[in-house]
Amino acid sequence: MGNSLQDQLLKTGLVDEQKLKQARSSKRKQTKKTGKHATPEQQQARQAAQRAQAEKAARDRELNRQRQEEAARRAAENEIRQLIHTHRVVRDGGDLAYNFMDGNTLKRIHVNKEQHAKLVSGALGIVRQDAFYEVVPLEIAVRVRERDASLVLVLNQPTDQDDSDDPYADYKVPDDLMW
Repeated sequence: MGNSLQDQLLKTGLVDEQKLKQARSSKRKQTKKTGKHATPEQQQARQAAQRAQAEKAARDRELNRQRQEEAARRAAENEIRQLIHTHRVVRDGGDLAYNFMDGNTLKRIHVNKEQHAKLVSGALGIVRQDAFYEVVPLEIAVRVRERDASLVLVLNQPTDQDDSDDPYADYKVPDDLMW
């Protein structure tokens, strides 16, 4: 009973092997033909499915690109944070206040006399790390500025100015003068 009708007809001798092959071949050709020459509704449905698949692929690529950019941004932020944390200068026992601007706000940190002199001369810089301010060496401040310039708040670079035109060159500023 598991035999198909074609097998049963072949066993009884009503159909020979050649006619059976021809019937299978014509059936296969018919299914291929209907697949190529589908109705307009079927073609529209197929085109709509292809468009939807292409749009989904484009959305997926855009989402993947955004995720990669976010991961790269986070990695850069973590790198900067680690750089500042490992190279920060410890400010214990600071008795001098150093004033600087953070945007439109005047901020103050307390440093010792040596650190104050290095901040003024440009050997040290002040950078923002999250909600805190850290004092770092000049090289580290320059590296942070290369990655994100908005984090470097104080970086005094010595200028090479010609003092021959300066009318106040003869008047020296006292060392003990604090602003």
